[in-house]
Amino acid sequence: MKRVLAVCLAAACSGGAAAADLMQVYRDALANDARFAAARAQREAGQEKVVQGRAGLLPNIGASASTAWNDGEARTSAASLERRYNSNGYAVQLTQPLFRWQNWVQYKQGELQTALSESQYGQSRQDLVLRVAEAYFNVLNAQDALDAVTQLRTAAAEQLELARKSFEVGTVTITDVHEAQSRFDLASAQEIAARNDLDVRRQTLAQIIGKEPEALAGLRPGIELQRPQPDSIADWVSAAEQGSYGVQAQQLTREIATREVERNRAGHLPTLDLVASHGLNNRPAISTERSESTSIGLQLSVPLYQGGGISSREREAAALKIKADADLEDARRSAALAARQSYLGVTSGMAQVRALEAARVSSASALEANKLGYEVGVRINIDVLNAQTQLADTLQRLARARYDTLLAQLRLKAAAGTLGEEDVQAVNALLVQQ
Repeated sequence: MKRVLAVCLAAACSGGAAAADLMQVYRDALANDARFAAARAQREAGQEKVVQGRAGLLPNIGASASTAWNDGEARTSAASLERRYNSNGYAVQLTQPLFRWQNWVQYKQGELQTALSESQYGQSRQDLVLRVAEAYFNVLNAQDALDAVTQLRTAAAEQLELARKSFEVGTVTITDVHEAQSRFDLASAQEIAARNDLDVRRQTLAQIIGKEPEALAGLRPGIELQRPQPDSIADWVSAAEQGSYGVQAQQLTREIATREVERNRAGHLPTLDLVASHGLNNRPAISTERSESTSIGLQLSVPLYQGGGISSREREAAALKIKADADLEDARRSAALAARQSYLGVTSGMAQVRALEAARVSSASALEANKLGYEVGVRINIDVLNAQTQLADTLQRLARARYDTLLAQLRLKAAAGTLGEEDVQAVNALLVQQ
């Protein structure tokens, strides 16, 4: 039984030889995750918003050309005159906005939209870290469960064989044999379910990294989990309300909405443009007719009435600004809640780990005591089987508590908007290094 316990503990705390670690899996995800690739493309598209906004402040130059075949006849009382000729011409025009307030506001909106795309990209990168870590630890947890159930099935098989031999010599009843057979059959069914669950978890990770995952490195035995720094829930909540990518994105969205109100209001203002043009028209007939002109001047446009459309769009933008204000407040509250939940997840998780570590020791001692008691006749078969099950369950819960606590630490950093690759490296340092 000591050998079984040792294998259980090793399975719960370590991975196989030549295993991939969290950092390697994260780099695979950076290169292959489809959702992150979409976020990267969205960021590149967002970079063009500032360019598009600036275009409204720069000159607009256009050129046109035309050619036509003319076939005409003119008659008088004295004669008839036919005129067949080609006429052609071209024109070039430059328009430089001098005062178009809506164009200036749109340029500022373009800068904000580019900043928004950066914020959304940062959020996507944090989400990738969390998705990779969660999928990674889910695979480890599923592997832990499979190893524990496999060892439990092996132990149940040994106990079943012992019960049968003891029944043959008359030291136990047939009930002991049936109980051992029941536990063996249950462990066999649990093993099948655990294998299926492991396969699902591995496929979930494969979806992120774009390939079948290798064997994964597990946590080192006896790792020490650290409390959050700063160790104050109020500090983390304050940081989340200010630095969360969700809050940053909503702040930018609100500012864009504010500018949209200003842009629509500018529709009531006049516009002033510098307009320069040059044109040439050539109409050869009996005598060549050629005209060429150049002009430069100012063009003022004053909107008087457009069916109420400008005022309607202004009211629409004002309503959307109120919505953006409410969305920002909701984002701040959500970030604060996420920070509180994650902080409590870390602190309660650490307490749970300490309690389960003590339970692991006591469960192992209880199993040894029940095994010895069964051998001397003061314990029955079901007592040993129960002790085996309790130890396996304690080992699984301990491993899950460690994974959940590490995930809570990463989520806490994400809530404050500070989660990055260095945090992945910090968690990776807790894994078995090959």
